[in-house]
Amino acid sequence: MRVASRVQARLFGVLGDPVDHSLSPAMQNAAFAATGLPHLYLRYRVPAAALEEAFAEARRLGMGGLNLTVPLKEAALPLCDAITPAARRIGAVNTVVVRGQRLLGDNTDAGGFLRGLAGRVRLRGTHAVLIGAGGSARAVGTALVDAGCARLTVANRTPERGETLAGLLSALGCPDARAVPLGALTNRDVLADAVLVVNTTSLGLRGGAVDVRAAATPPGCLFVDLVYGARTPFLAAASRARRPTLDGMPMLLHQGALAFEAWTGRRAPVPAMARALGSVVLTQPRTPRSVRARRPPRP
Repeated sequence: MRVASRVQARLFGVLGDPVDHSLSPAMQNAAFAATGLPHLYLRYRVPAAALEEAFAEARRLGMGGLNLTVPLKEAALPLCDAITPAARRIGAVNTVVVRGQRLLGDNTDAGGFLRGLAGRVRLRGTHAVLIGAGGSARAVGTALVDAGCARLTVANRTPERGETLAGLLSALGCPDARAVPLGALTNRDVLADAVLVVNTTSLGLRGGAVDVRAAATPPGCLFVDLVYGARTPFLAAASRARRPTLDGMPMLLHQGALAFEAWTGRRAPVPAMARALGSVVLTQPRTPRSVRARRPPRP
């Protein structure tokens, strides 16, 4: 382990509601330990209505950085002092870098998603299906446009939000981006040539399921659920149809590594972060506690 000299200990954390499921503390604290940094990373339960106050508290405490999860990624955009081109292009913030009293909103979800898919599926010129239209869907959709997908289908419970995301993806350069209702995922025609189906919703956190006709996809179609550390009903149904599956752990790892690098300016110790995630999944009974919102403890 390298010892970091003359580095002031700072507080980092993940904000969200719910947030007790987050494995980011194990991953980021392992990264700090592996690089000899004296920092601490915690969970904070913060509903969307309290985000502005939480940001003000982060400034007062001189925190080093934040991650944001549901339902805060889009709500953070107008509350940051500056936005990176990546966050502005995606329309959502998942990483905040604290620079003095200024909060820089960034997004590492898109890059983390593509790194997590590396070697698993060919995307250029193909058709992918997105379930959901929130901040995570924006990031994944943007990543798929950047990867060269020729066609993107957005399935969402609220048609207007699905249409908005399809329009964004079209404006970003997707040759064919369209929105369909959730019920269309039982239609063979919608899925017949899909190489990737991604559930970006948080339904799996509560054991909820999306009705998808997995057997209508080609045999090699990859099903991805951004929920991590659990076998969600969405992935279980895909497995029963003998389709390959992937949970959100690779994306969590790689977006976290990119966030670490944005906060510290150091190369992320990805192997140490991956080991920490693996250890938590294998040994933790998943009963972590978050710090209730509004008054984070002083470092």
